[in-house]
Amino acid sequence: MSNLAASSLPLDVLQGVRGATASKTAVPADVRKAAEDFEATFLSALLQPVFSSLESDGPFGGGQGEAAFKSFLVDAMAKQTVKAGGVGLADSVTRDLLKLQGLDQ
Repeated sequence: MSNLAASSLPLDVLQGVRGATASKTAVPADVRKAAEDFEATFLSALLQPVFSSLESDGPFGGGQGEAAFKSFLVDAMAKQTVKAGGVGLADSVTRDLLKLQGLDQ
């Protein structure tokens, strides 16, 4: 296939150029998953400074172990927040990505 012919095929942002036989039903689910992953990453980046400034004292708090695993805790909290409904960022990203692909719902 020449470059000119390939440029006339629809462009799928997540999968590259796709042919006429590509399934459109799998694409929105993949877009939603990517949008939720993006929202979790965003929330994690937003929460990292908050949790890095917290001091934990007491008989079970603090230490090198806590410092090493605090980022994992923040990531898990961000993923749970998205799983519970998030803050709405994934909805907007999904809608815009589907619109860019011509798969408006």
